[in-house]
Amino acid sequence: MDSPKRLATRNANMERIKSTARELLAAKGASALSLREVAREMHQTSSALYRYFPTRDDLLTALILDSYNELGAAAEAAAAAHEDTGHRWRSTCHAIRSWAKEHPHEYALIFGSPVPNYQAPQDTIAAASRVTLALGSILAARFVDQPTPPAPVDPRYVSVLEWESLEEFIPNVPRPVAARAILAWSDIFGFLSFELFGHFVGSVRDADALFALLLDDLEELLHL
Repeated sequence: MDSPKRLATRNANMERIKSTARELLAAKGASALSLREVAREMHQTSSALYRYFPTRDDLLTALILDSYNELGAAAEAAAAAHEDTGHRWRSTCHAIRSWAKEHPHEYALIFGSPVPNYQAPQDTIAAASRVTLALGSILAARFVDQPTPPAPVDPRYVSVLEWESLEEFIPNVPRPVAARAILAWSDIFGFLSFELFGHFVGSVRDADALFALLLDDLEELLHL
């Protein structure tokens, strides 16, 4: 077993490698990332990095896990900061947007174009689910001991949604609202992708105001 000092040194070296990799992400994008490039930036040999990350995919996975966990932690903290459902919803959505704007390259890594020849392993699923569960917990809390919306599930949703998976992530949420939650989730992250990747240029004057309007509409959609 490694000594605490040896383990601390190893962790520090891994963080240095990941920090350099993030700089390369910002400069060249995920598709250009390689252990050789990272080693060159650190004035190291590639073999020195193999002890920490045997392949480029291992390094990419570590960066993806960090990004998902940082975003999830931001969403969870915002969701826990208020008791009122509406405030929790808005606070969490604003926290997601703030993190994305502060970490655009990490956002692009997890929500942008897939990295060629990279297949994310199963152990990224738990980290990727954190932000979904944070939003889902708000919806679930809204319907505890409260009557469900009277409207049935729109039949158009029945054959296209994975109900078992949805109910795992947002348990105790009525199906009409769970169906709408998919629309809300895609609206939020679609907005962020448009904003961060420059697709609002020439069409949106005030992104802050537009995001506030989006949250108004989604609150109504979700019966919040």
